[in-house]
Amino acid sequence: MCLATISTGEMGIMESMGKFSRLAPPGPACFCWPFTQVAGRLSTRVQQLDVSTMTKTKDNVSLTVKVSVQYRVINEFVPDEPDFDPEAGGVDNPLGGRAKASMPEPQTMERGGHEKHGVWRAFYRLTHIERQLTPYVEDVVRSEVPRRTLDEAYESKEVIATALKTALQHEMKRYGYEIVNALVTDLQPDANVMAAMNQIESQRRMRYAAQEKAEAEKILIVKAAEADAESKFLSGQGVARQRKAIVEGLKESVLEFNEGVVGTSPADVMQLMMVTQYLDMLKDVGLKSSSTVFIPHGPGAVSDVQGQMRQGFMEANAMSMNQSRAVMAHQHGD
Repeated sequence: MCLATISTGEMGIMESMGKFSRLAPPGPACFCWPFTQVAGRLSTRVQQLDVSTMTKTKDNVSLTVKVSVQYRVINEFVPDEPDFDPEAGGVDNPLGGRAKASMPEPQTMERGGHEKHGVWRAFYRLTHIERQLTPYVEDVVRSEVPRRTLDEAYESKEVIATALKTALQHEMKRYGYEIVNALVTDLQPDANVMAAMNQIESQRRMRYAAQEKAEAEKILIVKAAEADAESKFLSGQGVARQRKAIVEGLKESVLEFNEGVVGTSPADVMQLMMVTQYLDMLKDVGLKSSSTVFIPHGPGAVSDVQGQMRQGFMEANAMSMNQSRAVMAHQHGD
């Protein structure tokens, strides 16, 4: 008698004289060596297969699709569950021929039902699960991706994964394996296509940035113009108030001077004040100006200014009288 140990998460396959004898669960396994021996062990843990497939999209873009298939050995009896074809009276095998539909019978090891056990199928029907599962994955990927454009392929990763799991689930069950999940982990276009896509996205964002910059500059220009207009408006109001105040002050000064000095007229007072303003202007120019300014001026300049101002007043009075006479003549003629 010999004793072998089967680790947790594994199942042992016992053979007697080269023929399958029984399955050994985790724990000690007693057998009569050399007639009986442990032919092998299968892990019942979830395993993962990574497959990279080169394919082409509907818009003729070369694409590398990375798929991760998670699978495990079915540690129980697996009844046949074929898809019944009502027209042919049989079942359709997605990757094989048509078989007749039959009701599953209760399986036991004593009645030879070991062939229905998932561990037996996985050990005796498949030699290398990774090598035999990879072509199925590539076949499904190359049948699903070419139906879609590149953008649609990115958007429908879940649809491709679901189609992959559905296609593999039934076929792998015949070999004692269960497809736990199928994931499309990455889609990688050709390097030139990726660079072109990045360039398109970069140009789109640059165009958006240029539009935003132009909009910001427009707002600044509009606001500056509005501020300048408001400033000029307020400045004009200030100048108007200043001139109004000057006129009011001059008016009061003329009236007070006319009342205080007998024999003077308002025109004389205005001439005197304008001469005073002229002399004050010359004084301010001489004191505050940082550059040389040439102004025509001589000893008789004051009298010339007075004469020019007197002539201006006289012409203004004459024009005003002519306008008044014309209005009166027009009224009499009516």
